[in-house]
Amino acid sequence: MAKIEWKPGTFLYPIPAVMVSCGTLEKSNIITVAWTGIVNTNPAMVYISVRPTRYSYNLIKEQGEFVINLTNEKLAFATDWCGIQTGLKVDKFEKMHLTKQKANHVKCPLIGESPVSVECKVKEIKELGSHNMIIAEVLCINAEEKYINENGAFDISKCDLISYCNGKYYSIGKQIGKFGFSVQKKKKTNKK
Repeated sequence: MAKIEWKPGTFLYPIPAVMVSCGTLEKSNIITVAWTGIVNTNPAMVYISVRPTRYSYNLIKEQGEFVINLTNEKLAFATDWCGIQTGLKVDKFEKMHLTKQKANHVKCPLIGESPVSVECKVKEIKELGSHNMIIAEVLCINAEEKYINENGAFDISKCDLISYCNGKYYSIGKQIGKFGFSVQKKKKTNKK
């Protein structure tokens, strides 16, 4: 099949739409980030990319920590709103009626309504151009108890997480496989 060539750009979709909380319980902010991901397993490390001109950038840089809060369908409006408004002029927690929760290892608040909050400690900042990549070690993962199954594992299918794709938000669909399913041995059935 023929493909049409486009100029280079940011077209690696879908990507998570997350709300990153920063600052302290007393003076906090939320920035919506879609440029985020995993960079390492051991130690567990993630990244967020933020424009240095954003209010949250200096909060994160000065404090050296932040929290990645996964978002779901219930948080879609707040996720979008927090990405458009500046924390320099408005208290995003208050305006979006979001709950600040004390974190275990960082001074930044967790977003109580988020199904999963990931506490992060900044390890390195890479200046790349329009955005700076903030690489951080994962200190702790906080998950709502209702998403833990009977085996003690996190059941992400119950969260209704959202993603961002080319300027739009999407609900993540149903599970279609699991790691290794392409090479998994098929169970033999007893034929009578």
